[in-house]
Amino acid sequence: MPMPSETSSNAVLAALDLLKIEHDGPVTHVRLNRPAKRNAISDTLVAQLHTCFIHLPDSTRAVVLSAEGEHFCAGLDLSELSERSVAEGVEHSRGWHAAFEQIQFGRVPVVAVLHGAVVGGGLELASAAHIRVAEDSAFYGLPEGQRGLFVGGGGSARVPRLIGFSRMTDMMLTGRVLDADEGQEIGLSHYRVGPGQGVAKAMELARKIASNAPLSNFAVMHALPRIAEMSQAQGLFVESLTAAIAQGDPAAKDRMRAFLEGKAGKVGKSS
Repeated sequence: MPMPSETSSNAVLAALDLLKIEHDGPVTHVRLNRPAKRNAISDTLVAQLHTCFIHLPDSTRAVVLSAEGEHFCAGLDLSELSERSVAEGVEHSRGWHAAFEQIQFGRVPVVAVLHGAVVGGGLELASAAHIRVAEDSAFYGLPEGQRGLFVGGGGSARVPRLIGFSRMTDMMLTGRVLDADEGQEIGLSHYRVGPGQGVAKAMELARKIASNAPLSNFAVMHALPRIAEMSQAQGLFVESLTAAIAQGDPAAKDRMRAFLEGKAGKVGKSS
């Protein structure tokens, strides 16, 4: 698929009224913009997220995903919940899958900033990001079990890979809510910061990620999770292929040359 031009991408993104989108060099900052609804995910919002991540400008090398207001996302907008047939329910769920798949397996890595409610569909959305930064106020829940529902936005596939299916079972059966420290301890977040510090930390991480060779980032996003699901023999073979492709990229060769010539920072030191 050809990359969208900057002009066409920006025109598409400007029309997405439930998102605030800003560009800071190679980092695009995408903010959920339904604060009065605690950023609950409506059909329109999930469609706009899908469109946004398909139409990222070619200059974007990393994305920060955050939210306006006091909460990251309180999950499915229940005001839109209606009686659906089985076929309609499957179609609705698959729409969420398509949007979140574009986040997890799109073109560039995504750093999510979590604060306030990260609940239900909000946790499903967060789990599609590659790196998660949680502020003190973040709390996590999967209330679908108490509402006669089941996760439909990819949570049953993604969340257990972060915390194990047993912990997810507890959250869904009992309605258990985890605070920011508990979420950090079990792997829902990678970084913990104080109130209001999430976006700054996420931007710092995103800029670092954006400075990597694009093909290397792409391999980490796409090959690593798939290799982890393979048998060891299959995984090792795919690893060899991926490593060979990555090191053959001109950007990788330039970086290795700079390292050997002492022009690149070493591990443990600032670059």
